[in-house]
Amino acid sequence: MESIIDYFETIPSLHRSIILVGGIAFFWMLEGAAPLFQFKYHKWRHAIPNLFFTATTALVNLLLAFLLFKTANLVQEHNFGILNWLPEMPLWLYALLGVLLLDFFGAYLAHYVEHKVKPLWMVHLVHHTDHNVDTTTANRHHPIESVIRFVFTLFGVVVIGTPIALVFIYQSLSVVFTQWTHANIKMPKRLDTFLSYFFVSPDMHKVHHHYVLPYTDSNYGNIFSIWDRLLGTYMELDRDKLVYGVDVFPNEEENGNLGNLLTQPFQKYKKPTILPVNEDL
Repeated sequence: MESIIDYFETIPSLHRSIILVGGIAFFWMLEGAAPLFQFKYHKWRHAIPNLFFTATTALVNLLLAFLLFKTANLVQEHNFGILNWLPEMPLWLYALLGVLLLDFFGAYLAHYVEHKVKPLWMVHLVHHTDHNVDTTTANRHHPIESVIRFVFTLFGVVVIGTPIALVFIYQSLSVVFTQWTHANIKMPKRLDTFLSYFFVSPDMHKVHHHYVLPYTDSNYGNIFSIWDRLLGTYMELDRDKLVYGVDVFPNEEENGNLGNLLTQPFQKYKKPTILPVNEDL
């Protein structure tokens, strides 16, 4: 465990890029071998806007990385944050707790707030307007949202007192998990259900991409499913009933246009539909 911590403390930017690109390539190929849905789309054409937003997300995080370094160093120097106030514990438990809490602040809490605060929801909508969710959808975030997510992660580092090594472990796991849970892959239902008791599984997260409420406002987690289960935001829906997109922006052609997506947070939309839970769709 100590060698892993040491590696991530100084992980080169190239290695982080390999994790990002390698994950997309791996799940892209897996989608071809075991697809959940047979999408009738040009995969590369669909991927272009998504990969653009992936690149802007990576750029935002790269440009603001110095804030993470400085903040993580400061909390360690001043012995500030939850991890620094707890009794001494085994390194593996320290790392697990740090990543678990970062997953709450950087992913679950950020995601939940984006759905509840209208200006933030407008920005986050870009992620939901993909009608063909696959692994390239994972980082389909408007540049403004990338900044918002970064701020929540930074806040988490302060509250938790996380060293930079755990931040980079969390970010690396987060990238791989979000690529996995968005990938258009068909896992055995029993295996998916079993995994969902511990981690966010593909079927669990895809409920969040169903096109109408209340399913859209559920399953906010990224790595660990514990937050949704504890905080009452966990929902289930048979994957055969999934319809991707969001009802307030139903035009698939517009939602695949990069120029339109960049301005989508500033567009007006109609009142959303709210379905009774478990309605036969």
